[in-house]
Amino acid sequence: MYRLHADSHYEIEIKKSRFICYLHKCDTEADAKAFIQQIRRQHPDARHHCYAFIIGEHHELMRSSDDGEPHGTAGVPMLECLKKHEVEQIVAVTVRYFGGVLLGAGGLVRAYSQSVSQALSHATLTTPTLMKRYRLTFSYALIGKIDHLLKGQADIIDKQYDEKVTYLYRTDNPHLSEQIAELSAGKELPHYLEDEIVEKAI
Repeated sequence: MYRLHADSHYEIEIKKSRFICYLHKCDTEADAKAFIQQIRRQHPDARHHCYAFIIGEHHELMRSSDDGEPHGTAGVPMLECLKKHEVEQIVAVTVRYFGGVLLGAGGLVRAYSQSVSQALSHATLTTPTLMKRYRLTFSYALIGKIDHLLKGQADIIDKQYDEKVTYLYRTDNPHLSEQIAELSAGKELPHYLEDEIVEKAI
């Protein structure tokens, strides 16, 4: 499953109607509803403020609203689009400014689905990744080699320079500890601290 990294929005125009989809990362229904109201206040002149949200690790809360559009032509297609893209902890609000041309039920379904799909494609998504946190203490002579090895394979959280160098880092590479041991001829071994879930951009 994926999650939104930061709030974003994207606008499309279909037959003179403007569809602006706002995406917001949320953990509670109250948060989602507050964001929906925020968008309503931001666009008081828009004809429709349709929305869909998915909240909970097991998608316990899934809600949608057509907000005046014909039943089933806006909120449900938006919700289905979120499910199709496998995103969670998210609310999507699509604001429509009517352009004077009726789209019909099928056209509305496609338009609202496309608004969410396009917004997601232009947003930064993350995926929860299990990583392991380590502490590594080593001699100053190995700084260059250790830095080169860790680059692209680990997130360095902290560096300390005392009699020896100590790095605090996390990684999802199960073979990195073996590579460090090989590089140091077995003299420097990482000390495992804990597992943690990290949101990594995709």
